[in-house]
Amino acid sequence: MTAEADVSHPLSPQDCLVALMIAVSASDEELRTAELVKIQNAVNHLPIFADYDIDRMNVMGKTVMDLFGEEDGLDALFGLIRDNLPEKLFETAYALACDVAAADGTLQETELRLLEEIRYELNIDRLHAAAIERGARARHISL
Repeated sequence: MTAEADVSHPLSPQDCLVALMIAVSASDEELRTAELVKIQNAVNHLPIFADYDIDRMNVMGKTVMDLFGEEDGLDALFGLIRDNLPEKLFETAYALACDVAAADGTLQETELRLLEEIRYELNIDRLHAAAIERGARARHISL
């Protein structure tokens, strides 16, 4: 057994969810207020985050921004997600990512590409993805 195998993973499943939400918000190089409020509300109100240390959000924000500054940063982020997020939370992760993308009422091309990459990396079935996306649109529609 290597020393590396003894080290616990640096990210909790909740950290992974937060990191993906921040990544979607940052994907267009602008962290919009509506998106940040959506992330904050999710962390404050969803049962999956009941025991989450809210201060970890800043750590995850810095981690995502640092990774986005690297050439293969997105691949590294997905590696962390795959290593630390249980498969049973993959659809939850995609749903949260869709909610953040839809929060400001517009979907930028960069957000759409990142959502597509998340679907691929998390192996989200296309039919399930369509249902999740439709739900996000329905929740964030305006008059």
